[in-house]
Amino acid sequence: MTTISAARPSWEERERRRRRRDAISSWTLLTPSILLIGLMSGYPLVTMIWQSFTDYQVRHKIQGTLPDFVWFENYLDVITDDQFVAVLLRTLGLMVVTTAGIMIGGVLVALLMTKLRTGMRLLVSVGLLLAWAIPPLTASIIWGFIFDTQYGVVNWALNEITQSNAFHNHPWLLSPLSFLMIITLIVVWGGIPFVAFTSYAALGQIPRETIEAAEIDGAGGWRRWWGVIFPAVRPVLGGLLILQIIWNMKLFTQVYALQSRGGIASETNVLPVYLFRQGIGEFGATSAIGMLFVLIMLAISWYNIRMLLKEDES
Repeated sequence: MTTISAARPSWEERERRRRRRDAISSWTLLTPSILLIGLMSGYPLVTMIWQSFTDYQVRHKIQGTLPDFVWFENYLDVITDDQFVAVLLRTLGLMVVTTAGIMIGGVLVALLMTKLRTGMRLLVSVGLLLAWAIPPLTASIIWGFIFDTQYGVVNWALNEITQSNAFHNHPWLLSPLSFLMIITLIVVWGGIPFVAFTSYAALGQIPRETIEAAEIDGAGGWRRWWGVIFPAVRPVLGGLLILQIIWNMKLFTQVYALQSRGGIASETNVLPVYLFRQGIGEFGATSAIGMLFVLIMLAISWYNIRMLLKEDES
């Protein structure tokens, strides 16, 4: 009896073997994806890091010569550039405004959809899908026509409302403030559907009995939101917030398209467009700007992810 029990593996040993097999199977399945991601993302990242410490230009590529290491000179030039600081502040400000508009608007639309009848809810869903399906470039062109100086619907409507010609040939895109307002309108209009659909799905997971119990206890709409609804959907909203911050920091198509219709680039650039417009062939300087952009994105994303993890642990 002692010999049989000694030959048979203990429960702890069987559990260790099972975990080892699961780990080997998991890494075997993940290895092709990790290698593919490393090849597609790792190589460009390493190349950008190396170029950011050099004076690499297009002439080096043409002549086949190696660039010189300048170490942190590119970074110092970028950080001390007043234009870069202005672009960074403009990008952060635009990100905050558009993210707030998208999150608030999306959640409000989702709450509205929970109160609508089936027919109206279907109609609202179709409208959201149409807004979401339009590509950013197409949407920017359409909104550019709406605010066009000569043929824009907005100028015509304002003239009709005021019964004057005060808005005849009004250049909305030439003013940096109105340009950024139009960009905010385009981005919020295109971003609300995703938040609305995701929030609506999250709201549908809250037990109806919980909300009815709060109503019976006399909780008003605001108290039901903060006491019952918001805690239940907070993880979903946190994930949406992280995505919207990342996406709105990377705005390019809308800004570049409207700039081509009359916007002043030097006064309306955001970081992605500023990076694109920097000296063509100045690979070292542009790589430094790209690395600073990556570090800013990582810092913002890391902070939000840490906050979400703390909420999950609590």
